[in-house]
Amino acid sequence: MEYGILGLLWTIVVIWAVIKIVQSGASPVAKIIWALVVIAFPLIGLIAWLVAGPR
Repeated sequence: MEYGILGLLWTIVVIWAVIKIVQSGASPVAKIIWALVVIAFPLIGLIAWLVAGPR
């Protein structure tokens, strides 16, 4: 049961990150690349985006 809740929370965090990426002022190509990285590699991609992502 607790793994289901953690999975749901993680999915919400990834969706939030993708929405923030799309809303950012970065170029369309950068947005696509960041979104693909966050979706393909959720943990590493999310950390990388939080540290060095488009602002």
